[in-house]
Amino acid sequence: MRYNGVTVLVVEDEIVVRMDIVQSLEDGGFNVLEASNADDAIILLEAHPDVRLMFTDIDMPGSMDGLKLAAAVRNRWPPIQIIVTSGHRAISDDNLPVVGRFFSKPYDPSRVIHAIHEMI
Repeated sequence: MRYNGVTVLVVEDEIVVRMDIVQSLEDGGFNVLEASNADDAIILLEAHPDVRLMFTDIDMPGSMDGLKLAAAVRNRWPPIQIIVTSGHRAISDDNLPVVGRFFSKPYDPSRVIHAIHEMI
């Protein structure tokens, strides 16, 4: 099934990890944008009002980490759904600073895709 019109923004500084999830999401039928940090993610969000979901790592270089990015996106673009991931922290969905989902690394891309289907 193609999810035409559903654009997902992946924010991940580790290139191999980012390439893997981007490929999985594209194979799952999503349009995917990529950013390596929060600053680039904000630029992409400003340019692409069609983004429906952001998938972000927590630990990234730049002006803000993934949790601060998630809060900024929630404040500025409230309709965007948010998935947060980390290989260094474990956070329950209820303890995220925004309504969203959390996946520990390494995650199963098929579970991420299933979560996106539920969220949108």
